[in-house]
Amino acid sequence: MAGDRVYRYSFASVYPHYVAKAERKGRTRAEVDEIIRWLTGYSQKQLEDQIAAKTDLEGFYGAAPAMNGARSLIKGVVCGIRVEDIEEPLMREIRYLDKLIDELAKGKTMEKILRRPE
Repeated sequence: MAGDRVYRYSFASVYPHYVAKAERKGRTRAEVDEIIRWLTGYSQKQLEDQIAAKTDLEGFYGAAPAMNGARSLIKGVVCGIRVEDIEEPLMREIRYLDKLIDELAKGKTMEKILRRPE
C-alpha cells in the first residue's frame, strides 16, 4: 500500500518542503511551526526534537501530545482529494497539515488558517 511507504518518511524530510513552500510565498518558518504546533500540540522544543530525531510520520503523529479538535473544520482539496473524505486516519492527519500549509502559501491569515474567530 502506498500509504505504508509514506508513513515511513521522516518528518524531518518533509518539513523543509513545508518551509520552502511558505517562504516562496513570503511567509515564514515561524508561521509553519505555529501551524504544526496548533495541529499537533507539540511545543517548539518538542517539534525541534522530533525533527532532530528524524521520527517517521507515523511516529510523529502518533506521539503528538494533543491533536487539535478543531482540525475537523479543515476542508478542501489536497492532491485532488477532499481531506474530509479521507478514511484512513493517519493519511487524513498528514493531509490536514498539507492543507494548512497550502492555505498559508495562498496568503490566508493565521486566524483563518488556525480556525480562530476573527
